[in-house]
Amino acid sequence: MTESKWSGQGLANGAMPQDRDLKWEIRRLCDEKNAVVMAHYYTDGAVQDVADFIGDSLALAQKAAQTDADIIVMCGVHFMGETAKILCPQKTVLVPDEEASCSLAESCQADEFAAFVKAHPRHTVVSYVNTTAAVKALTDVVVTSSNARQIVESFAKDTPLIFGPDKNLGGYINAITGRDMLLWHGSCHVHERFSAGKIAELKRQHPTAKVLVHPECPTEVVRLADKVGSTAALLKFSVADEAQEFIVATESGILHEMRKAAPCKTFFPAPPTDGGCACNECNHMKLITLQKVYDCLKNGRPAVEVDAEVAEKAIRPIHRMLEISAKLGL
Repeated sequence: MTESKWSGQGLANGAMPQDRDLKWEIRRLCDEKNAVVMAHYYTDGAVQDVADFIGDSLALAQKAAQTDADIIVMCGVHFMGETAKILCPQKTVLVPDEEASCSLAESCQADEFAAFVKAHPRHTVVSYVNTTAAVKALTDVVVTSSNARQIVESFAKDTPLIFGPDKNLGGYINAITGRDMLLWHGSCHVHERFSAGKIAELKRQHPTAKVLVHPECPTEVVRLADKVGSTAALLKFSVADEAQEFIVATESGILHEMRKAAPCKTFFPAPPTDGGCACNECNHMKLITLQKVYDCLKNGRPAVEVDAEVAEKAIRPIHRMLEISAKLGL
């Protein structure tokens, strides 16, 4: 988790709000309303810069559970706001754009997943955090890309497991643990589009560059990696490693923090299959703008609500994840 720094000046009378002014006004509203802004690494750089906390899904969930703020502004996709609300039911959780969904979460509808679980009785259900509250309510333990391996390995080897919804992350965990989890056939549209051939071509152009790959990528992309890991793990590696160039196969928002943390190094976004730069970006994450952060703080909406019965069931696997993570020192 990264704490963000900011600077700016207030809005002048009659002035149109610029990024600097919006940052100032956002911070003023946070002080006034006892609010915190949390941003995922995949959001726009300007949003990350104004946030109190920047992190991946695990770090944001942990911080949501710990904060004493009255209002949480979750700058990310909708399931992240749901997770914060489940953990903090007495707090107001705002999302700057309620249309900011997640292709991976959408690939696993609760009724279809429930049928899949029912068809495989006596299996422990492990769900990636990129799911709706309703899917979490069908789950025994939630995981993130930061802790999936360790949590899966915490179960006895003969425990039958279901892993959903990401087939690529689940396949990767199967490969490195020797497990044979049943996989739900979902994927992230950003990570699914990275091209192994184009990454190999870019590597030939920059032979000293190390390849950083998120485990949501397909197997053929993972095989090219010098480092496979969550966004937080890839960021840490890029700063600590002696290499000066990196090819990064995950959503391009992480490059903002990488370049801030290691300004003398060079980072290349991995090319997608069709070569279009937009495919390196999550269109849902990029719905979050400074203006929308300001508007939601000012107006107190859109607010996230989770059905009480669903929340009661969904909090158990989240707590189990946090408990195992704390026990393992993750």
